[in-house]
Amino acid sequence: MAPPNLVDILRHIAREEPLTGTVRAFPGLTREDVGRLLETAAERLAPAAPRPAPTPPPLEEPARQAETPARMRLFSDGAARGNPGPAGAGAVLMDTEGRVVARLGRFLGIQTNNYAEYMGLLLGLKHARSLGVKELEVLADSELLIRQLQGRYQVKSPTLRPLYEEAAGLLKEFSQVKLVHVPREKNKAADEMSNRAIDERM
Repeated sequence: MAPPNLVDILRHIAREEPLTGTVRAFPGLTREDVGRLLETAAERLAPAAPRPAPTPPPLEEPARQAETPARMRLFSDGAARGNPGPAGAGAVLMDTEGRVVARLGRFLGIQTNNYAEYMGLLLGLKHARSLGVKELEVLADSELLIRQLQGRYQVKSPTLRPLYEEAAGLLKEFSQVKLVHVPREKNKAADEMSNRAIDERM
């Protein structure tokens, strides 16, 4: 058993001893007064308890961003009410499991339907490129657009020619591209975005 130290002794005297002689020697002090004085002295003599080291803040891991799939499907569409008329471009990017990655729309002002179709494609291609997509399946309900990009139809319109060239250049930036003409009913997501672009002036 470790020997008692001075602090323990003072506290014992303050709590247990009657201190009759001490009280007589110091008129005006009560037993309680002397006890408190001894407790105070013991506290001052007691070594300061080591302070616990501050708890380091929890490490915050940087938010993990969902990795962009290397392969994606791009549904694109365009709408013009009047042809020419108020027009909108729409595009929807999905992963191979059918989960929507991005919905895109842009109001184009007064344009033709074919112009809007190309703009919907360009909208989607640029976004896919920005995400780092490598392999892309492009689906559109415009037979003209798909056949022109496949090289099966000529691009005779001077308005569409620069859009075609821009789209063809973007497609070359992907390691693999598949161009698919789909019925309108299978392109509803992109069609919705192109019409929203008109209604909401996106």
